[in-house]
Amino acid sequence: MVQAERTSAGLRNVVVSESQISSIDGTRGILAYRGIDIHALAEHSSFEEVVYLLHQGTLPRRAALQTLNEELVRERGVPPEMLEILRRLPRDTHPMASLRTLVSALGALQDEPEGGAEALGRVARRLTAQMATLVAMISRVRQGREPVAPDGSNLGHAANFLYMLTGTRPGREAARAMDVALVLHADHEFNASTFAARIAASTLADMHGAVTAALATLKGPLHGGANEAVMRSLESIGSPERAEEWAREAFAAKRKLMGFGHAVYKTEDPRATHLRVMARTLGEQAGDSRWYAIAERLEGAVRAQKGLYPNVDFYSAPAYRALGIPMELFTPVFAVSRIAGWTAHIMEQLANNRLIRPESEYTGPKDVPYTSIDQR
Repeated sequence: MVQAERTSAGLRNVVVSESQISSIDGTRGILAYRGIDIHALAEHSSFEEVVYLLHQGTLPRRAALQTLNEELVRERGVPPEMLEILRRLPRDTHPMASLRTLVSALGALQDEPEGGAEALGRVARRLTAQMATLVAMISRVRQGREPVAPDGSNLGHAANFLYMLTGTRPGREAARAMDVALVLHADHEFNASTFAARIAASTLADMHGAVTAALATLKGPLHGGANEAVMRSLESIGSPERAEEWAREAFAAKRKLMGFGHAVYKTEDPRATHLRVMARTLGEQAGDSRWYAIAERLEGAVRAQKGLYPNVDFYSAPAYRALGIPMELFTPVFAVSRIAGWTAHIMEQLANNRLIRPESEYTGPKDVPYTSIDQR
């Protein structure tokens, strides 16, 4: 007989390990990194500060932050083989598939001993710096354009990412908006991609391998790919006036609305609170508020019809569109941020490692006699 108390679909409500990196209170809609509320971090901190916080456990002092900034700038470059590999892939390869391939190859080209916390930390910081470079390179090559080399000055991580995407230094408002988006997406407890990274790390796989596992998981539309799906929904709606009817038709057809509801939050995703404001402000600054207006009307319709709240993916879509980021790049941008959390979790897993090997509850047939091949 199946022992129901031992099983949980999707591991819902199952605590698989302890962690000191981030925490969620789904009932009250609270997300915290190392105990610091996400709202405070989004309002006051840079992505670089959050990287230090996730990796080291505390916010940095000025000298430590300066050292980290300099290291991230210094480590932005990637081997020339990355561009060669990328150009050998079909032009229509999904950017997440390209990114997964490049990070795996990067592990072979930059293979080095990872034993010890100090060496592991260096690899983690380098990967955090390089992820933005790889994503920008993928975008440029897809557009048939030459990659833009990382800025070698003290241009911040978010601003440098936008610069590598466009070839133009971003304005202060756009750079700060990108910075906040990276802060908001940096970690989220044991989400699917983070758990995949920890499982891989628990086998003592190298960090590039564990991050590759995370990237493969993030690509799925039920995880990181949801923000791309949100933008496709907004495009199919086309105008704010169609939002209510579109939502009714979607619910009647039992189509899943991406960007709404969450496995953990029972109220609004706290990250969506900041992204909503960001999407509105960026749309106004770009002189095109249509996508925000559609999103706002759709949110109201879904709340009225089903009582669902938007999650982090919903308003990130119109915000990224206002920043001029191509839709197919939305999920890779997620990785530019989440690499900070992934690497923090990999280091935490390895610091007190035990192979992650859960059991399953077998529900198939039993005592089946073997039949030889000529009698089947």
